[in-house]
Amino acid sequence: MSGEEPYGYLMVHFVEDAEGYREKVHLSLSRGDDAEAWDRLNGGEPVLASHLGTTGVRDPHLTFDPATGRYFIIATDLRVFGGDDLGWDAWTHGSSTLMNVWESRDLIVWSPLRQLDVCRGADGAPAPGVPALDMMWAPESTWVPDLLGPGEGGFVVYFSAGVAGGHHRIVWGTTTDFTQETWRYGGILLDTGDHAIDCSMIEHAGRTYRVTKDNGATARGIVMERTEAARWWEADAVWEPVQDRLGEEHARGHGVEGPLMFRAHGRDRWYLYVDVIPDGGYRPLVAADLDAERPWRILDSPGFDLPPATKHGGVIGLTRAQHEALRRADARAAVTPDLGAVAVLPPTVQAHLHGGGTASFPVVWGAAAADGSVEGVLAGTLGANLNAWVGEGGSTAWDAPGKVPLSTTAIRVRATLVGPRA
Repeated sequence: MSGEEPYGYLMVHFVEDAEGYREKVHLSLSRGDDAEAWDRLNGGEPVLASHLGTTGVRDPHLTFDPATGRYFIIATDLRVFGGDDLGWDAWTHGSSTLMNVWESRDLIVWSPLRQLDVCRGADGAPAPGVPALDMMWAPESTWVPDLLGPGEGGFVVYFSAGVAGGHHRIVWGTTTDFTQETWRYGGILLDTGDHAIDCSMIEHAGRTYRVTKDNGATARGIVMERTEAARWWEADAVWEPVQDRLGEEHARGHGVEGPLMFRAHGRDRWYLYVDVIPDGGYRPLVAADLDAERPWRILDSPGFDLPPATKHGGVIGLTRAQHEALRRADARAAVTPDLGAVAVLPPTVQAHLHGGGTASFPVVWGAAAADGSVEGVLAGTLGANLNAWVGEGGSTAWDAPGKVPLSTTAIRVRATLVGPRA
């Protein structure tokens, strides 16, 4: 079969953990092509972490630029557990307006973290005409092929923000590469007159569908609307209500938020995952026709399998080649951690995989010590990404000075060079 055929799904998310160690980026991979069964990658440990801003990563979203072949993870800069302890009112009215950004070509090796400020312009100075935003919360994006002109694509990015100390709205901006240089604030996408948060969108057959959490005094819960407007992010787009109170059957006395939508490969079958708060994690709804009178229903499937406390993220479809590559990159330990005495350092080493079996990985060797001992790190594994940091004196406090990113799950091997050395 062709490696380019659609097969499998990748979910980016964080994990609820009151100890504060999981407000990082986690990845879960579908079990085969099954959108209802998931395995956490990297042994359940984070794949990426933030050492900037608040050092917390919440509400990550995964998106793709078809023009350049680059993937991006964007996320909220907010540490709730083990952080400044100010509370939700302070965090959402006067907290960070920074967006966490990572990028990758293959979904395996991710760049170092960078941040952009949604209130600032290309030069990093406060952007003229941009209202005073209290936060940047739960960003998502949609690729628009002709956003900037014929054949000039870009991302429309939408996120929750308190505006000038007032209620939360969904606002939008544009970028071509999630850098400060190309970021442009756009305006208000949705203002219900009360708190609107957590907006997720999907496009199908000339329509755009959005699902948003109405969190105000007369809240309708999670609501889906649709529009046929080609430029759906602009103020004159007309949105039609479709269904409200989505996923409340899952809540059982709690709330639901953080919706995400995605389509099954090659089928008229859509999934809507809603996050049961505070720590229930994602629960599924399903639809066969987005334009039905009430399209969404609770998924009744005993086979649904998603680890608990999987929180507020996003899903993309994969190809078979990508799915297999992610499985092969999910290494847990070297087959032979200590290679002993060698005349030449091997360029590759075998490692055990979390899903069973082994795979070969290139080794980045360090400099040899005087006694010939040398240490190497396996490259091209998910665990080699920067998923932790340490500050001065070994501190892991959120505000520790001198934070340096590192990986706590990188696989290391040792050897001792013997014989003549250059």
